[in-house]
Amino acid sequence: MNRFLKPALIWLLSSASAFAAEAVPMSPELQVLDKAVGKWTYHGTNVQSAYSKAGKWTWEMDCDWSANRIYLVCSFAMDWPEGPDHSVSISTYNTLDKAYWHYEVIDDYKGNKPVISRMTVDGDTWTDASDLGAGGKTPSHYRVVYRYLSSTQAEVKFEISGDGVHWTILGQGEGVKQP
Repeated sequence: MNRFLKPALIWLLSSASAFAAEAVPMSPELQVLDKAVGKWTYHGTNVQSAYSKAGKWTWEMDCDWSANRIYLVCSFAMDWPEGPDHSVSISTYNTLDKAYWHYEVIDDYKGNKPVISRMTVDGDTWTDASDLGAGGKTPSHYRVVYRYLSSTQAEVKFEISGDGVHWTILGQGEGVKQP
């Protein structure tokens, strides 16, 4: 092959692949998740409880779409009162059960299964809910509630409940999208 043609062909194919990935249309359900895309910094506080240590915390969160634009992938670096940890999450919409799902692997859960939670999206409020409890503890319900105040500001709170009806706040904070 001509030495000038080969680089041009490689460039053309790579450009076409990049264009095709960007041109993948997103369903309206997935477009809702787009507001989390970007780099965010969260600051907040936790209360003392059986599930949390009192103190201030900071998160660095970086979210973007997978190449096929079906999965919102987020990477977290968190500095909790208990110490640092990291996680990777995937959020998506399942067309079969018509529900949002959130999957997360957290490094401080050494040996535990990943978190799998049904996620409720109600306007600008997203709620990830899952069950906690092991080792003889009474099963508890846990949820993380994000409320997007604007395209660059969000609130987050962590709540626990014994019955899934009455919720107690374990911690809360605010996030700002970085430029």
